Amino acid sequence: MLRIEPLRSDHADALLAFERENRAYFARSVPDRGDVYFTAAGFAERHRALLAEQHAGVCRFHVALDEEGSLVGRVNLVDLADGRAELGYRVGEQAAGRGVATAAVAQVCRLAATDYGLTSLTAVTTLDNTASMTVLARNGFTRVEDTTVAGRPGIRYVRRLLGH
Repeated sequence: MLRIEPLRSDHADALLAFERENRAYFARSVPDRGDVYFTAAGFAERHRALLAEQHAGVCRFHVALDEEGSLVGRVNLVDLADGRAELGYRVGEQAAGRGVATAAVAQVCRLAATDYGLTSLTAVTTLDNTASMTVLARNGFTRVEDTTVAGRPGIRYVRRLLGH
C-alpha cells in the first residue's frame, strides 16, 4: 500500500537517490533542475530550504513510499495562501503506470482539505503529458484554461476540495 509522509530531514538521502535515478526520465516532461541540484552539497542546501518553507507554512512537501518503504514519488503543495495551493507531483520511472501518482495525489488532496484547511488546488501540465492529465482527471480536477509550462503549451486545472 502506498504511504504518504510529510518531507523530513531524514528523507534527504533517499530523495537525492530518487532524483538522480530519475533525472533523465523527469527531464523528458519537465525542465531539468541543473547539475548543482544533483550534487550532495547542492541537494542538501535545497532540502534544508524546502524544510524551512514547510516549517513556515508556505509549502507542504510529501514523499510517496511503496509497501517496502522505498521512495517512489513526491507530491507537493506550494504557494499556500488564502486557502489555495498549487499541486505538483512526480513519480519515478519504475513506479510509472501503476496508479502510484493517482493514489498519491488522492491522499494529498485529502490532507489538503482535512489537515491543511485548503479549499482549492490548482495544477498545470503540458499538453503532451497525457499521464498527468489522466491523474488530474481521476482526482476530480477540471480543466480551466490553456497556459504555458516552461515555454511549452499546457493546461491549468483546478479542484475545489470537499467540505469547502
